[in-house]
Amino acid sequence: MISPRRFLGFSLAYFLVLLDTTALTIALPDLRADLGGTLAGQQWAVNAYTVAFAAALLTGGAVADRYGAARVFRVGVAAFGVLSLLSAAAPVLGVLVGLRALLGVAGALCLGGSLALVAQLYPEAGRRARAMGGWAAITGAALAAGPLLGGLLVGLYGWRAVFLINPPIALLSLLAVRGLRSPAGGRRIDWAVQVLACALLGLLAEALVDSSVLAGVLAAAALIGLVLVERRSQAPALPGGLLRATWRELLAGTVANFAFAGALFVLTLRLQDGEGLSPLAAGLAFLPLTLPMAVNPVLTGRIVARIGARPPILAGLALLAAGLAGLALTDVLIPWLVLTGLGLSFCLPALVAGMVAAAPAGTAGTAGGVLNAARQVGATVGVAVLARVPSPLTAAAVLVALAALSYAVRGRAVMLHREKSAL
Repeated sequence: MISPRRFLGFSLAYFLVLLDTTALTIALPDLRADLGGTLAGQQWAVNAYTVAFAAALLTGGAVADRYGAARVFRVGVAAFGVLSLLSAAAPVLGVLVGLRALLGVAGALCLGGSLALVAQLYPEAGRRARAMGGWAAITGAALAAGPLLGGLLVGLYGWRAVFLINPPIALLSLLAVRGLRSPAGGRRIDWAVQVLACALLGLLAEALVDSSVLAGVLAAAALIGLVLVERRSQAPALPGGLLRATWRELLAGTVANFAFAGALFVLTLRLQDGEGLSPLAAGLAFLPLTLPMAVNPVLTGRIVARIGARPPILAGLALLAAGLAGLALTDVLIPWLVLTGLGLSFCLPALVAGMVAAAPAGTAGTAGGVLNAARQVGATVGVAVLARVPSPLTAAAVLVALAALSYAVRGRAVMLHREKSAL
């Protein structure tokens, strides 16, 4: 049984990773006043992190499985702390964008190592599901803290303070996991496959963020190259049977993050540009959405441990669709934000538990990387698409409802097939 100190330590690292996905967005006006730059440059100050994070997630999981989750985790956390200090001292916008991209790679190593550690330290399915719930609760607190903490720090000390909060947390995480060891795996890494996978995810995100035709063409070329190399590889990026066993979870996770990220972007514009709220006030307004994600995953972990991942995934998708529909059809925020937060806090921890449980032996980090890469791409697509459609929240609600229906129908079909096979 792992000590609470160590469990808190590797959960804190992912807290950092999620905190950086939201905190800087609140700081953009102050960043623009200090460093200047074009609108595209300011967008990339935020997007460079998420694009690099998405591109490196699959490789981060594979590296954790190959070289040992504890070792890779510590390297990622230490790099995150150092790069945050450098980001706080960035003299020009271009340097900040480059450092943000490196932070995304460090974040992918943190997440790959963290998920693999949970799987290794909790081999029994019930305890692992409860641990996933606690892990998700701690990390979900980052989503609650991001806008609020970002707005507070920017208001007091400026945009550079957003990065100075990271090194002390990284140091606490490293101290908490000191002495923790995990074995290296025997699974090889085909670096050609990993480079092509990173290129595909990064180019796809770039094509969606900047509507770049060239990036889209290059992403298609990378996809073709990846398929060809993967077929001949003795160490494929995706273990045999993983996608076939978990495609429903991957689809649900992609759609959930698509809806959440897109809705958060749209609602932020509504609150700050439409209603004139300050960054701190906007962060406070989102607490009904984010607080359930810091509390409810513990309950979700207990539910998964008792009855499996499918019921909370379905319930979460249904609640998420209902919350988005309420936000689309009314001007009332609080009850529908609570429903949306509850939906996410049921769905996402259960998806992680389901993916890790279905992963072949020794590939938990890779499975987590696949799921989180799909989720991150979904988030990027959500912001790019929902910002441009006429009724974004309605579109998000309909898409989540369709994903829930597909998951329910397909899950029922799988259950009937298993019952017939048992007869």
